[in-house]
Amino acid sequence: MAGEEKRGKENYKKGRAGETKAVRYLKKQGMTILARNFRALRGEIDVVAKDGETVVFAEVKTRFSSEFGEPSEAVDFFKQRKYALAAEEFLEKSGMEDAECRFDVVEVKKDGINHIKAAFIT
Repeated sequence: MAGEEKRGKENYKKGRAGETKAVRYLKKQGMTILARNFRALRGEIDVVAKDGETVVFAEVKTRFSSEFGEPSEAVDFFKQRKYALAAEEFLEKSGMEDAECRFDVVEVKKDGINHIKAAFIT
């Protein structure tokens, strides 16, 4: 059990570090960060940003090996659905219900960042 807990903490730290790298990257791309780790009733959004007039909901996936496939492959249909519901809640709470939206995936890997714009559509 202790080994599992240690791996969980290590994965959490890697994930948080990956999110920080992703935020720096998105800022360099000219985006404004609106929120990090937005907690909704139906899930959490890693990063909410503005790209011009578009609200971007970014799922950050950090992996340092391809043993389990590409990071974006972990964003399956069920994850996408939860993301869309959480995004809807964010938009309602922030008064931006009519905003144009996009769902991106930011893969943070050992060799750099891969930003997949409009990775999925809900």
